[in-house]
Amino acid sequence: MSDAKYRRVLLKLSGESFADDANSISPDIVRSTARQLKEVHETGVEVGIVVGGGNIFRGASPQATGMDRSSADHMGMLATVINSLALQDACEKAGVPTRVQSAVSMQQLAEPYIRRRAIRHLEKGRIVIFAAGLGAPYFSTDTAAAQRALEIEAEAILKGTKVDGVYDKDPMTNPDAVRFDQLTYLDVLSRGLKVMDATAISLCMDNRLPIIVFNILADGNIRRVVRGEPIGTMVQVG
Repeated sequence: MSDAKYRRVLLKLSGESFADDANSISPDIVRSTARQLKEVHETGVEVGIVVGGGNIFRGASPQATGMDRSSADHMGMLATVINSLALQDACEKAGVPTRVQSAVSMQQLAEPYIRRRAIRHLEKGRIVIFAAGLGAPYFSTDTAAAQRALEIEAEAILKGTKVDGVYDKDPMTNPDAVRFDQLTYLDVLSRGLKVMDATAISLCMDNRLPIIVFNILADGNIRRVVRGEPIGTMVQVG
């Protein structure tokens, strides 16, 4: 682990980062992510992961129009479990020991979330995927990522997306969008930048937990971020 900047990290993956044009869960993308995780795992860095479910279902989305919000959010939690199991399977096939812990009890599929057990798994060299968000409606997987990162004493949140950092506007539709190399938490909140939701940003700000936003689809990027290479956008205290 001599070339790693961080000892333990929390990787936040959006559900959309699992999808391609043809599949809500792309086997190629999931396998590529698992290969990147294996590279990082082999350096000795301890990795926890929170996966979103937006590629399948999100409670706060047009899919859920007319539904009770609590019911819709619980459906979204189940979507995160599906993604978590897919990533676990790919990691195990790549030779990386992996555990899924769910905030919603489903013992046939995943362990229950227990903080001390999660930390023990990490110490034993296992990747731990935290599924089902916080197990409560009205909280996003961004907030779950911040919460779990603090609970496992991660040194940074790595936010993997389909773009290479944080921009002043959507770079997919605005070719003149400008990427930021560094931001403060207050910059993100005051500008309304889409890094993580306000609750997650506030949690990170209160606990001085840095967030690094980077392109997960570029092969080797997880390793580069863990090594401290200046890719993506760093959000931290000014």
